[in-house]
Amino acid sequence: MNGRPLTLLIAAGVVALEGLVALGLGVYVAVQTLTGTPDDLTTALAEAAFGLLIGAGLLWVAYGGLFRTERWGRSPAVLAQIFLVPIGGTLITSDQPQLGIPLIVVAVAGLVTLLAPPTTQALYGDDQESDAGSPRR
Repeated sequence: MNGRPLTLLIAAGVVALEGLVALGLGVYVAVQTLTGTPDDLTTALAEAAFGLLIGAGLLWVAYGGLFRTERWGRSPAVLAQIFLVPIGGTLITSDQPQLGIPLIVVAVAGLVTLLAPPTTQALYGDDQESDAGSPRR
């Protein structure tokens, strides 16, 4: 497992799953836009581009950051989870609990694994150990 704790691998998997979903939705909107007659072409293309960019970004964070145990990957991953919780709540209050509840569950699972002590140790452990032994100035 190359020193990666299970919590970090789960966090990377959660973020990758979210990235794949966003990428898939971006592709879906793009195909529907190009094959159909959208009410507003500019908005539809912007939504498709947004989904594609967010999906690609989350996949980059999952693999390039979290899976490769790079500390920079945790901040955007945590931010994404924080954004997804109110989106899930909005889906629930919009009579779509079948989408909102799983989204909140996945986002909370992502937050728990991203903030778990083994994940923190894997991402920041070297600095914490070297800082602990150095005198304060």
